[in-house]
Amino acid sequence: MSIQMAVAALPTLRERRRAAATREIVETAERHITAHGPHALSLRAVARTLQMTVQALYHYFPNRDALVTALITKAYDDLAEAVQEAVDTAPHEADPPRLVVAAEGYRRWAIAHPERFQLLYGAPLWHYKAPVDGPTTQAMQRMSAVFQQEMFAGFTTDQLAAIDAPALAPSVRALLDHSAGEPGHLPAPATALMLSAWGHMHGLVVLEVFGHTPFLAGHQDDFFRTSMRHMLQDIHRRVPSP
Repeated sequence: MSIQMAVAALPTLRERRRAAATREIVETAERHITAHGPHALSLRAVARTLQMTVQALYHYFPNRDALVTALITKAYDDLAEAVQEAVDTAPHEADPPRLVVAAEGYRRWAIAHPERFQLLYGAPLWHYKAPVDGPTTQAMQRMSAVFQQEMFAGFTTDQLAAIDAPALAPSVRALLDHSAGEPGHLPAPATALMLSAWGHMHGLVVLEVFGHTPFLAGHQDDFFRTSMRHMLQDIHRRVPSP
């Protein structure tokens, strides 16, 4: 690539300024959510904090939904990055297993960012509707891909197709079989097992983040790790030998 082509490929000053302003708006909105909760998000409050008019903010986000979509996408990306970093920095020893490490990374991020976690998994924001197959869906898929990799690493497609999973309703089985034909998708039994495991892990995290486990009296770490170990053992028992 010539110097002229390289220079032409760089963002213009106007594009860099717009990117910086967009980033500052998102970060300010995140702080607003942290302080007041996701349901209190207000474009007017964000603009006031930045000493902007709401009309000026509309140059970057045409409406509240566009800003919410950016916030949800970034939250999913940050959560996925935390999970991936937990796996990448874990010791090479087999204990704890990498899926357990990934689950603990997920839990740590949720505990450290309860309001942003609530934005992802709490009560839906009033009148907000995520764009179909938009950036929020893609960000969520990136995160779930990390868990899929750690849950089923080393198993063949034939093994995953023969998993001993609970019986599915015919309509659900047809839906999962149809998805299995798409690139990157698991066989139906593996998808069903992964969804069940996700519900187990995520449910424990939600209970803790939303304050429903005080009876564990500071033993949440041990309880969660033990639960994840048992979950993984059950998953691997259901996968037939090659």
